[in-house]
Amino acid sequence: MGYKLLGANVSPYVRKCRAYLAEKGIAYTYEAVSPFSPPPGFRDISPLGRIPVLLDGDRPIADSTVICLYLERCNPTPALHPADPYLYAHALWIEEFMDGGMMPFAGPLVFRPLVLGPIAMKQPVTPTIKADALKVVETSIHPQWDYLEKELADKLFFVGDMLTIADIAVASGHVNLRHADVSPDANRWPKLAAFLTRMYARPSFAALLAEETKPWDQREILRAV
Repeated sequence: MGYKLLGANVSPYVRKCRAYLAEKGIAYTYEAVSPFSPPPGFRDISPLGRIPVLLDGDRPIADSTVICLYLERCNPTPALHPADPYLYAHALWIEEFMDGGMMPFAGPLVFRPLVLGPIAMKQPVTPTIKADALKVVETSIHPQWDYLEKELADKLFFVGDMLTIADIAVASGHVNLRHADVSPDANRWPKLAAFLTRMYARPSFAALLAEETKPWDQREILRAV
C-alpha cells in the first residue's frame, strides 16, 4: 500500500519528514492537511491533533521524530541516523535543539507574524510587528546560531562525516526563517551560512523550496497551514 504523509508545507516538521524521505529515496504520496481544520477522524490518527502523520498502509505514526526513526528502522539504507551510540544520541540532540529549542521562537514569533499573518490572516506587517519579530531573532535566535556555529566547527555535517537527521532538522527549521528573510549573517556565522547553502542545494531541499516558494494565494495558504 505504500507510505502517505499528511501535513502542510509551511511546517518545519513536515518538511523534515519530506526531506528525510527524499534522502532515503523512499516513494510516498503527500496529502495537505491543516491542523486548524483537519478532516474528520484526524484525531484518531494524531491524538494531539498535530502534523505530520505518516500512514504505512493503514497504520498511523505521529510526530516527526518518531516518523523518521520508524522510517530508519524500516529502511536502513542509506543510514541517516549514526550507528555509533554517542553520535546517534548527539544527532537526536541536534534535532531536538531545533524542534524544541529554536522552532518555538522561529515559528510563532518570527515566521507567523512576518509571513503567515499577512497572507493567511490579512494582518499587515506594521513597524511594531516587524521590530518585535526582529527582537526575537536578536535575543533568542542569535545565541542559538552561536551554538550551531560552534557545533558545526570545520565539518561539513553536524554529526560525524555523514548526512544525518541532525542536518536535515537544522536545514528544515531554517527554511521558515528564510521565508521571513531572516538568515545567519555569513560574516558572523560563516560556517552555518555555508552549511545552509549546501543543504538548500541538495535535491531533497531544492525540490521542496521550489514547491514552497510558488506564489501562495489565499486558498492555498488556508488549505495548507
